[in-house]
Amino acid sequence: QVQLVESGGGLVQAGGSLRLSCAASGRTFSRYAMGWFRQAPGKERDFVAAISWSGDTTYYADSVKGRFTISRDNAKNTVYLQMNSLKPEDTAVYYCAASRWSSASMTMYDFNSWGQGTQVTVSS
Repeated sequence: QVQLVESGGGLVQAGGSLRLSCAASGRTFSRYAMGWFRQAPGKERDFVAAISWSGDTTYYADSVKGRFTISRDNAKNTVYLQMNSLKPEDTAVYYCAASRWSSASMTMYDFNSWGQGTQVTVSS
């Protein structure tokens, strides 16, 4: 298992930016793909972005393409989510997740370790 701790959430106005970080420990971070998911009140948890173990492959939900960027620093055991041009509909709890596999995936069930989540609120 790997322990994941997210940070960087907060309140921002529409059009603003935030960068989320997720620090990992307890497993060889660089061997596994990582992802970000989000859950708004009363809704299911949805895929946001994923990155392969090497960083060479990334996937994004259509709703965030062109606005969000996922990246990782294997030397720091950290994955990031840069969020630009934020919209009120981006408001959610954002979760970092570690995959069972080295290849990136958009499927929630490929991820077997989860952080506690960080709140992102975008005001209009």
